[in-house]
Amino acid sequence: MTEKKILDACCGSKMFWFDKDNADVEFCDIRRLDRTEYYPGRYIEINPDTVCDFTNLPFDDNSFYLIVFDPPHLTQCGDKSILKIKYGKLEGDWKTTLKRGFNECMRVLKPNGVLVFKWSEVQIPLSKILPLFDQAPLFGNKGQRGKYNKTHWMCFMKGEQE
Repeated sequence: MTEKKILDACCGSKMFWFDKDNADVEFCDIRRLDRTEYYPGRYIEINPDTVCDFTNLPFDDNSFYLIVFDPPHLTQCGDKSILKIKYGKLEGDWKTTLKRGFNECMRVLKPNGVLVFKWSEVQIPLSKILPLFDQAPLFGNKGQRGKYNKTHWMCFMKGEQE
């Protein structure tokens, strides 16, 4: 379906991307939002290439060399809040949702491909997230704590036979 090398499975407004139009990236999100002013002079836009649910990606098995999986990390925020607009919200059985999302990302990842997982533990600690996945990360910044060190990045690699 796609010839792109990289998948961002829940891109939101592409906040951490230096090149928000990188031609090698398939940007996906479950929503689309026109450029909206949420605070005087501050705007947000959610404009994925593909609108889809990260638990049911519309791509063939073994399609991407690199996947960024930065799912929503909030369970408590107002339905019209800027936090929900910026980061999304985990609804219902969030443990099953995250597990299914991770497994779906691994399905579309090529053998020996890398999945970069980003998690902000402002409401749910990373220690409750990692056991949901069928494999442990290779490396990342787990263990850094403090008032401003709540976002973690981790790398996983798909085996040749998965």
